[in-house]
Amino acid sequence: MTTAAYTPGVLVETKDLPEKQWLEWRRKGIGGSDASIVLGISPFATARDLYFDKLGVVSYKDDNSNWVALQIGHLLEDLVAEIFHKKTGFPIYQIKKMFYHPLYPYMLADVDYFVTLPSGETAILEIKTTNYNGKDAWWMDGKETVPVNYEAQGRHYMAVTNLNHVFYCCLYGNSEDNVIIRHIERDAAYEEELTALEGIFWNENVLKKIPPPYTEDGDLVLQSVKHQVGMADPEAPAVELSLPLASCVVRFTELQAQKKLADAQSKKIEGEMKRLQGRIVEAMGKSCTAVCTTGGSSYTVTYNPSKKSGISKDNLIRLQAQHPDIYQDYVTVSENRRFYVKKSQEENAA
Repeated sequence: MTTAAYTPGVLVETKDLPEKQWLEWRRKGIGGSDASIVLGISPFATARDLYFDKLGVVSYKDDNSNWVALQIGHLLEDLVAEIFHKKTGFPIYQIKKMFYHPLYPYMLADVDYFVTLPSGETAILEIKTTNYNGKDAWWMDGKETVPVNYEAQGRHYMAVTNLNHVFYCCLYGNSEDNVIIRHIERDAAYEEELTALEGIFWNENVLKKIPPPYTEDGDLVLQSVKHQVGMADPEAPAVELSLPLASCVVRFTELQAQKKLADAQSKKIEGEMKRLQGRIVEAMGKSCTAVCTTGGSSYTVTYNPSKKSGISKDNLIRLQAQHPDIYQDYVTVSENRRFYVKKSQEENAA
């Protein structure tokens, strides 16, 4: 890719910078991990979450439910980088600085590692960790790929640093062979769209303090709203919805009715499947496998046991009654809110 020559500026030296101060500096612009959120392809947060985070209202990273995985990722960074070096032979090094784009100073980059390629070019190295099942995200339809949120991060970094290559090294096990290495090159069209959307988000939303609309997946939006609103207040007065939202309510009830019919059909099919399963399982007895051939095709049926440990509801009640101190030490309280729409016909005026 041919680009105009430019050198990124340095916003702040990050060596020995406390995490709290690092986060404050990061709020001065859009970082690499924010890029997928702006594009609407993040599996973790909405643009509204990012907006409130940049204004310092509420951080979308306040949820500590996944803190162990995050800590493991931080602790293993140097090890995974060393594995990449051994696998590729490429020299790697760090620059403890937060960079910014000279033309778009709100575009920031705090890169994990830099790589010196045999050609003498400098590339970027992003370190990732995941579990064994998470490795599947690095393939699509049997072909090697980069998860879309990580790709956006890498392309954001290339735009800021004016570099043309990003490598990813993802560790998914406890062996140096349990690594995935990927490489992407700069893409002018992608970068142009990314830069434009980040500019809109920063200039039209953050600076003007106008929250971006929700456009993401429904579950992500509900998670975002719950995070921002907090716990429900049963004493709060009813909210009078505007006409556009009233239309949403009407459409919701229409879809609700359609889903009810589809669920009934699905339940009927599921019932027939279970009856057929019962006949087959009866014939299998204690065996975990059965085979048959019919219509020119062979079939293998498996019915394998799976066991898991847990505490039943009755035993939880007993624990609370007999050992309330122990129960209180380990019980956690969470809130689930049930969304329900009831349609009532207005009575005709006499």
